Amino acid sequence: MSGADELGELDADSLHDSEALPFRRPHPVIIAASVTARGGALWLPVAGLLALAGRRRTAQRALTAAAVAMPLGHLVSFVVHRRRPPAADLPARQALPEHPDSSSFPSKHAVTAAAFGTATALEDPGAAVFVTPLVLLVAYSRLRTRVHWPTDVLGGLAIGALVALAQAGTGRSAKASRWTAVVRPVLPGRT
Repeated sequence: MSGADELGELDADSLHDSEALPFRRPHPVIIAASVTARGGALWLPVAGLLALAGRRRTAQRALTAAAVAMPLGHLVSFVVHRRRPPAADLPARQALPEHPDSSSFPSKHAVTAAAFGTATALEDPGAAVFVTPLVLLVAYSRLRTRVHWPTDVLGGLAIGALVALAQAGTGRSAKASRWTAVVRPVLPGRT
């Protein structure tokens, strides 16, 4: 059995044979998390609240990471053609007003949420205490409503986190370059 077959079997078992994810209609909060996170819309008011709380730089970094991650998630989805879980007749899936039919991998909701959340955590761990539960709620909502396989969500979380980490690394490199430009004229021969 190939790795892809084993992964598919694991996904099917965890999504369809698990008692952790009921088949009934999800709680309205779970539905709201899934619906409002569509297209990254949820993260705009969250960033606004961060900015109002005096965390403007955190909001900017988090929104930038999400804005980079979302199209990347769509690009990966375009390349990786994966069918969504066959759950169209379940109350859990019917609870959503949307019925996505695009490629299932990765969960673009999870990609965007993870990028926003990871960038927040890297920039401001205090703000991450409030943002991280929302990120996890969005990721769970995609499983609970049966629109994604577990590996779609995990893959999305990983991609989003990597985008935020890359953004943080790029920011540090730019700061180091600026610092070097200041130090070099003052201290010749030192970098």
